[in-house]
Amino acid sequence: MKRSLHNNIRNIYLLGFFNSFMVINPVIVPLLQGHDLSMNQVLQTQALFALTIALFEVPSGYIADMWGRRRAIVLGAVFFAIGFLCLLRADSFVDFLIFEVVLGLGFSLVSGADLALLYDTEVYLHEQGEKGGVGASKSLSRLISIEAAASGIAGISASILLLWSLDAVVIAQAIIGLMPLLLALTLVEVPKPVIEVNHRGNAKSILGLLLFGKPVVLWTAFAIAAFGLLAVYVFWIYQKYWEFQGVPIEWNGYIWAAFALTVSLSANFASALERRLGTAGVLCLVGGLPVLGLLGMALGSGWIGVMFGFALQISRGLSMSLFYEALNRRVPGNYRATVNSLVSLAVRAIFIGTGPLLGYALDSFGVTSTLLILLAVFTPIMAVVLIPLIARIRREVASDNPQVVPAG
Repeated sequence: MKRSLHNNIRNIYLLGFFNSFMVINPVIVPLLQGHDLSMNQVLQTQALFALTIALFEVPSGYIADMWGRRRAIVLGAVFFAIGFLCLLRADSFVDFLIFEVVLGLGFSLVSGADLALLYDTEVYLHEQGEKGGVGASKSLSRLISIEAAASGIAGISASILLLWSLDAVVIAQAIIGLMPLLLALTLVEVPKPVIEVNHRGNAKSILGLLLFGKPVVLWTAFAIAAFGLLAVYVFWIYQKYWEFQGVPIEWNGYIWAAFALTVSLSANFASALERRLGTAGVLCLVGGLPVLGLLGMALGSGWIGVMFGFALQISRGLSMSLFYEALNRRVPGNYRATVNSLVSLAVRAIFIGTGPLLGYALDSFGVTSTLLILLAVFTPIMAVVLIPLIARIRREVASDNPQVVPAG
């Protein structure tokens, strides 16, 4: 059993790698526009994807907590495989809507369950005195780093595949989409006490944890939602922005790879940077970089504007690593997948209504105006989230260590 749990760590890393090895992502906007979809329709497909996840995110996270992480991940991987096979035949707006629904089901089942299983595995091995892992906190940063690196390698692969055609990218994605299922079948559950199936009681416990438990948990969840939403918006602006700046489509994959590598490196060094700058210092950096990136992209031209996108990617890597580690460390293992899913739900739920508006803004006002709108909206949101979070972290540190003055 312990050997299988050691294999869990490696296989979850590989699962994260192939789930993020999306060769279609760097060219998804040109791909859909090549099938006569406007940017508004492109964002409508993503709103439906978000709606699917919003409807199933929390139930799937709860299923993972009650029914087992492995089962949820395997079922999600089945939907992944089916979704990418559907993409092979997709040609119309309706076809792409169906593709997004199937893919959304897969994401909702895997999201949260993989993080929870990895965290539980590391904690169990540590409790048993086993060596081999890197620790629960470090493992989450490593997973985020691996997923970002996979996205980068996928970007380079997409540029190479474009030497043939966009169809070659789609075919490769269909083949790659089978790998998560093969890896999911190798996972094993972590031994844990049987949870009493009292759905109403469990729901009260989870809501009580978020709303009335440690204040840091709630404000960390707010931070994940705010920065996650900004990342989703920027994700759908990038390719249109590169087109606007005159970047050839053949370069999309290489830029995507460089951006993903930046996320990977910043996530990997997030803990070290926090120790050096202090919690308040690194959180100010996390909040300041997106402001710099959005302003630089809006005002910059050509490759200068493209380079400012790196500021957003650095913030993304730092925020994902720091926020998810802080959240999972404070959440009991029995509800870890559910809480992770609730946080993701917040992002998806907001994007359902605002995603098409983003597409409308891009079609009607242009890229520059849309970036300035995001800057005006998210600058105060990030301040409202980060300032209380820093204050509550300091109070928590002071409460846990009365003799220690909080750093940062």
